[in-house]
Amino acid sequence: IKILSNMMDSEAHEKRPPILTSSKQDISPHITNVGEMKHYLCGCCAAFNNVAITFPIQKVLFRQQLYGIKTRDAVLQLRRDGFRNLYRGILPPLMQKTTTLALMFGLYEDLSCLLHKHVSAPEFATRSVAAVLAGTTEAIFTPLERVQTLLQDHKHHDKFTNTYQAFKALKCHGIGEYYRGLVPILFRNGLSNVFFFGLRGPIKEHLPTATTHSAHLVNDFICGGLLGAMLGFLFFPINVVKTRIQSQIGGEFQSFPKVFQKIWLERDRKLINLFRGAHLNYHRSLISWGIINATYEFLLKVI
Repeated sequence: IKILSNMMDSEAHEKRPPILTSSKQDISPHITNVGEMKHYLCGCCAAFNNVAITFPIQKVLFRQQLYGIKTRDAVLQLRRDGFRNLYRGILPPLMQKTTTLALMFGLYEDLSCLLHKHVSAPEFATRSVAAVLAGTTEAIFTPLERVQTLLQDHKHHDKFTNTYQAFKALKCHGIGEYYRGLVPILFRNGLSNVFFFGLRGPIKEHLPTATTHSAHLVNDFICGGLLGAMLGFLFFPINVVKTRIQSQIGGEFQSFPKVFQKIWLERDRKLINLFRGAHLNYHRSLISWGIINATYEFLLKVI
């Protein structure tokens, strides 16, 4: 009887389904991976939404940054170019923004967690370092921003008509030609990320308490928009220099201080002239970063 009892117990033990446990172990990493990729996906979708809506405004601003002209003159230039050319050059910023914003939000979250676990430093310090590193990684995609600059400059309209031709035109000048303007981009990305991620939470806390989904959406839009407008205005002169550097094809690689000095002299040594187009950039950034932040936070809740 004891032998039969032991045999029955062993059979019952063998029939216990270990498969369920192993299947949970197999599935859980995939669920975790989806959760980890969520910030990248949300950042990518937020960028796509933003570029599609604000590209024409960005194009007017670009003309002002490059030529120092008034808003009305920039709009007239675009009218003369025709509707066909209005969205000319949208592919590079679409590729660049979707990729860089995916990295910006995703890497910031990943690096913040990583540094918090392995570095014994205040949370503010680890998050600031994570923001700078995320911004530095974004600069890998400088060639897309470079090609966007060339396609939006009407002086190059007769040289190439699409993104592929623009990339091909730079190829003969070497790999360094794709990375003109890298220094101002690194400086802009790193510092703006620190301010954006550092101030986003505190600003939202000072807004009226949201009790509905639509109220949360409005608060996220206001928070992102205010930060974007502030940072866009603060770093506007850096973008002016970056645009001038990247509008050149071939020739000497001029340093940031040298180009800045040249623009300073061209604009009669007046600070206000360096900010020509800044008012439009302020409104564009307000809308743009409002859309980005609201879309990102909304998708985080939905996905």
